Amino acid sequence: MLTEKYKKLQSILREMESVVVAFSGGVDSTFLLKAAFDTLGADHVLAVTADSESYPSSELKEAKVLAEKMGVRHQIIETSELAIPGYAENNKNRCYFCKSSLFDHLIPVMEEKGFHNVIYGVIADDMNEFRPGMQAAKEKGIRGPLQEADLFKQEIRELSRTFNLPTWDKPSLACLSSRIAYGEFITKAKLTKVERAEEYIKSLHIRQVRVRTHEEIARIEVEPSDMGAILENHDLIVKKLQEYGYKYITLDLIGYQSGSMNKVLS
Repeated sequence: MLTEKYKKLQSILREMESVVVAFSGGVDSTFLLKAAFDTLGADHVLAVTADSESYPSSELKEAKVLAEKMGVRHQIIETSELAIPGYAENNKNRCYFCKSSLFDHLIPVMEEKGFHNVIYGVIADDMNEFRPGMQAAKEKGIRGPLQEADLFKQEIRELSRTFNLPTWDKPSLACLSSRIAYGEFITKAKLTKVERAEEYIKSLHIRQVRVRTHEEIARIEVEPSDMGAILENHDLIVKKLQEYGYKYITLDLIGYQSGSMNKVLS
């Protein structure tokens, strides 16, 4: 079945002829870029990464390395989510404003290069989650080949491992703004605080972490198997995160959950 899904993905890509790939360096967009490159060839694929306040600098560096290793043409564009009307207010449609602006930047790149489509890494799993960015994609004619081929995250990881992509077991990636509670105004300082806190915790050999931010409270989400490491290093973590501006440091006993901030929306 997985082979058939990949063949379907290739068929979708061939029909597109040439593509600009919204490339973050995460599991999904890296696999999508690899599939597009292998299917269409170097002349018909361009990876574009948006460098913005909500995109961790470590991820930008990794995206550059990944594109270079794959031999894909790669363009970095400067964007600013905080300049988008309605974004910093951080309501439930924040991701709609973000994706709409991103696509508004990518479409001119597509037209300038003479390509036919802009594609991004939406997957089958996303159809059952709250993803307002998908509405922006639909409005602007942006395609999601992975979702169209009915590929799920675990299947993408399996295929990525088959293709020797280093991202096959990479922790899930999301923008820094997703760490800030809905209704709390987003600022550059808060995004920097989140990034520094998460990078520090990762330096303790913890791969999957979210520092959910509720005003002055840091709610740390890690896999249950890593909770012991958090507690063992709690003095160091508390000291660092307080230096970064948090007053209260907590550990969420439920553990890491993708999109956990969306719980309040129901």
